[in-house]
Amino acid sequence: MVKKILLLGNSKLYEMSQLVDKEDINYIKEVIVDLHDTLINFREQYGKGRAIAAPQIGVQKRVLYMYITKPIVFVNPTLIFDDDDFMEVLDDCMSFPELLVKVRRHKRCRVQFKDINFIDNEIKLEGDLSELFQHEYDHLDGILATMKAIDNKSLCLKSQESVFKGD
Repeated sequence: MVKKILLLGNSKLYEMSQLVDKEDINYIKEVIVDLHDTLINFREQYGKGRAIAAPQIGVQKRVLYMYITKPIVFVNPTLIFDDDDFMEVLDDCMSFPELLVKVRRHKRCRVQFKDINFIDNEIKLEGDLSELFQHEYDHLDGILATMKAIDNKSLCLKSQESVFKGD
């Protein structure tokens, strides 16, 4: 079911999410359907959207849903950085769809997680997928990209992106 995405300023976005217990998995399967439906609905509205975190629909559980070429569910993910190679990106978010934030993210990461069957997995991500995952992972800890802005001049409206980038 399509859920309302919590928007910037909603206090629930700043809360720490709880670990998923194995007993929660049937409930989490319902949440994943909601995450999928909400992501697809957002894509239809905005032409964008590759991933969503459970807290963005008001569910304070450590669950991320990513859909690039196929869906992947991350339950209780752990983020690991093997180096200090960074990149600067303009980050956007479903919780503030008209805003861009310049942030610094790791170029590469590893993610250890459980899948929907509560089986351990690991994946390596690079470039924009690494950035995307780090953004979503921050949601699990109640952190928004606005809180990671490089400086106080690192925010702009999407309508001003070309001016902001100096194009």
